[in-house]
Amino acid sequence: MGRFERVLPADTNIVEFLLSLPPDARAVALAQLGIDEADAFDRDWGSWVHRGQFAPEGDWSTWVVMGGRGFGKTRAGAEWVTSLIAGGAALRIALVAATRQEARAVMVEGKSGLLAVAEPYVDEWFPGRGVLRFRGGAEAALFSGTTPDFLRGPEHHFAWCDELAKWRHGQECWDMLRLGLRLGERPRALVTTTPRPGPVLSGIIGAPGTIQTGGPTARNPHNARAFTAHVYARYAGTRLALQELEGQLLTDAPGALWTVELLENCRLQLSPSSLGEGFGVGHVAVHDPSGMAAAGQQAPPPSPPLKGRGEVFSRLVIAVDPPTGDGTCGIIACARTGYGETAHAYVLADHSVTARSPEGWARAVADAAAMWSALHPHLPRGVEVVAEANQGGQMVSAVLRTADPKLKVRRVDAVAGKADRAAPVAMLFEAGKVTLHGRFPELEPQLLGLIAGGDYEGPGSSPDRADAMVWGLTELMLKPERAPPSIRIL
Repeated sequence: MGRFERVLPADTNIVEFLLSLPPDARAVALAQLGIDEADAFDRDWGSWVHRGQFAPEGDWSTWVVMGGRGFGKTRAGAEWVTSLIAGGAALRIALVAATRQEARAVMVEGKSGLLAVAEPYVDEWFPGRGVLRFRGGAEAALFSGTTPDFLRGPEHHFAWCDELAKWRHGQECWDMLRLGLRLGERPRALVTTTPRPGPVLSGIIGAPGTIQTGGPTARNPHNARAFTAHVYARYAGTRLALQELEGQLLTDAPGALWTVELLENCRLQLSPSSLGEGFGVGHVAVHDPSGMAAAGQQAPPPSPPLKGRGEVFSRLVIAVDPPTGDGTCGIIACARTGYGETAHAYVLADHSVTARSPEGWARAVADAAAMWSALHPHLPRGVEVVAEANQGGQMVSAVLRTADPKLKVRRVDAVAGKADRAAPVAMLFEAGKVTLHGRFPELEPQLLGLIAGGDYEGPGSSPDRADAMVWGLTELMLKPERAPPSIRIL
């Protein structure tokens, strides 16, 4: 095609005009722009930004941009940060992604990242240190959603969080980040993410001071038409399309063994004061005091459930799903009251650890067992450890007993898939025979991702915490067991 020639009215919106052209004519028209004109056109964010990418007005503390794939979330984030540093103030900005590598590849070096969008303001980029400096003194530092401790201490004026739904330790990292957002008069955070079920993102969206924008993939007119047509034709009418293309946050997966409503119905509803000191433990790390502080929680001594009703634990187990490599070792404390038809189970605490050596996670198990033994010294069988043996076999028992020779370890072998093993336990929840003591921000998304007769669709590659809980409740509630002998007085 030759030169594109057309006389336009003086009041023509050039952006709208170019977007109205067929792709081949648009390419020719853009090619005829000079370098300066093309650069100015590309940087004129206000002229071609689409609805959902505008920074909201008002006194908000968190802005969530949740949209479908290709909506333009990354560009919105980079443009927001650019608008902050354009004034020349010496701001401190946190850039947090699922990993430091993703923060670098997407938020800084990507085609819609800060090196491209904020190029006129960039002074120095130090990839090894994860620090981006701007003219005027502003500085952005990279952080990861896997290491909450790295966010403990640094202070920031603003934060840009990308794909928060993918963060391995989402709640802990978000909590540490928010505690560090304390510089300036109006510290704020922007979250750009594709929707993914989980209590962390849902909690942020529902929190006071949060404003949400976003929309579907199709809203971005700058996507290739062939891409948009293909993905909508391929996934139309599916749950994946609602989440990944329409940008909708779906809380329950089709066929999920657990739902949000089911978990809420099984959560302890009474106030902590009515139960005695120490309930609502949720996620704790008794082996790691700094980890407890990172989660903003203590580990007070739990009392027997439903204090005042005469019920005490008849068994208490520490259930273990050993990791492969440096993954997460699922460690869940579960207990039971009663026997047989009167039995009721309790999920007490999540002691799971990540990236530990076998000696490290075995010590975490031993510490958890020691804590619960001290809290409940009169258990008929003491605190028991139930550990899956598929990953390591005899080694699992050996490494646990090395950590504490007194541990009572029972090895169990998996002969069915994770979802199949979980199904009978989910039925216990539905029957009202299990109570969750508090909220479990990393266990619950895994439960929501277990699909009946199907694959795992939750966060991470494996439901390690959920698998441990399943082993524990299976041992307590689904294995034949006689009540201990008792004496009857005539």
